[in-house]
Amino acid sequence: MALLDIGVIAERSGVKPSTLRYYEELGLIDAPVRHGLRRQFDEEALTQLALIALGKSAGFSLTEIKGMFGKDGAPDLPRDTLHARADAIDRQMRNLATLRDALRHVADCPAERHMECPKFRRILSMATLARRRLARS
Repeated sequence: MALLDIGVIAERSGVKPSTLRYYEELGLIDAPVRHGLRRQFDEEALTQLALIALGKSAGFSLTEIKGMFGKDGAPDLPRDTLHARADAIDRQMRNLATLRDALRHVADCPAERHMECPKFRRILSMATLARRRLARS
């Protein structure tokens, strides 16, 4: 098993050494050996760090990500949770596309005043309804 110094892991992964120490403290990665005061990691840590980055990009908390690793540090990915997150991202993408289209319409609206535009008024009504739905959730 080849061991890599914390500086090498930081360079290869793009993760700061302070973050690596924090992840180790949380139990997300493990430094099985120390060479003097310097932590050394096996190459599997690079895979774990890539999965952590992917999980963070998908909006998972570090606690949730920690639960996606087995006791041995190998990935143990909960497929139903991943499907649910992908569905949530799909909803967010649709909402963002709607928002983008609304902003473009408002920016390009030919009406002299926005409140004279029927489409703008519908956009305002839809935004109010969406806010009410969120407040009830």
